[in-house]
Amino acid sequence: MKKRIKNNKINIELTFLCLPTIIWYVAFCYLPIFGVVLAFKRYQLVPGKNFFYSLFYGSEWVGLSNFRFLMLNPQMMRVVRNTLLYNLAFLILGIVVPVTIAVILSYLHSRVIRDLVQICMLLPHFMSWVIVSYFVYAFLSADRGMLNGVFENLGMEAVNFYLKPGIWPFILVLVQLWKTSGYSMLIYYATICAIDSDLFDCAATDGATVGQVIRYVILPQLRFMIVVLMLLNLGHILSTDFGLFYQVTRNAGSILSTTETIDVFVYKALMEQSNYGFSSAASLIQNGIGCILLIVANKMVKIISPEGGVL
Repeated sequence: MKKRIKNNKINIELTFLCLPTIIWYVAFCYLPIFGVVLAFKRYQLVPGKNFFYSLFYGSEWVGLSNFRFLMLNPQMMRVVRNTLLYNLAFLILGIVVPVTIAVILSYLHSRVIRDLVQICMLLPHFMSWVIVSYFVYAFLSADRGMLNGVFENLGMEAVNFYLKPGIWPFILVLVQLWKTSGYSMLIYYATICAIDSDLFDCAATDGATVGQVIRYVILPQLRFMIVVLMLLNLGHILSTDFGLFYQVTRNAGSILSTTETIDVFVYKALMEQSNYGFSSAASLIQNGIGCILLIVANKMVKIISPEGGVL
């Protein structure tokens, strides 16, 4: 009886401990599910009534009209193309660059240098995109930018980067890697540090070169973590970081042909037209396709390697 009371007390304490997390998930993950209905309605706010009343009783049911309007939009193909190409670049380089840095870091003998590299790599992760956008503008500004200052000192003409759409895919990929690679690098570096040292000792005894150690010891041990992070990113293949594509580009109209993604397009449509159903339809398609891709990719990974999936 005493043991049962003690267990109940522990369970109550643990329940209260996780209560803030439960409330957060209910408020921000489960209640918004009702918003899915917005994709099939022409939302109108009923004066004096709350959101749910306006949604379920005051808004007209339009079926798939919002989806049809989304698909027939002439700019949609360009926006989807930009989104997919950027995400594919982020997916591939987001694995290659952090893994490479983590492997190099594992071979550094100086602890001070290792710690300094980790701090410098992780610092951009904690910066908001607004701050990053000002850094980028300080480099690329047409009149006071650092790069144009260097060009002028070299006798070259100044370049207005915010009028050159062709160069922005490279700039955005570089900025994304600079901001996010540090966090992924720490995950891979921690995985490398957790590898059994006996494997490295055996490789050294067999006379393995550095390249062979990386290929046959480190990369196989990183495979599971690479697959997990790849699958998680694959679920957002149609979603992009709004701050990167809206703040960093300063929403310059002259470069929209190569910088506008689905999230930015939907946001601008919402701000200009106040079409909540259109925005909800786009979000529903994004998340639906992402969920399907995640499940299919996870299934394929499990077929190849039964212990490699995340679901």
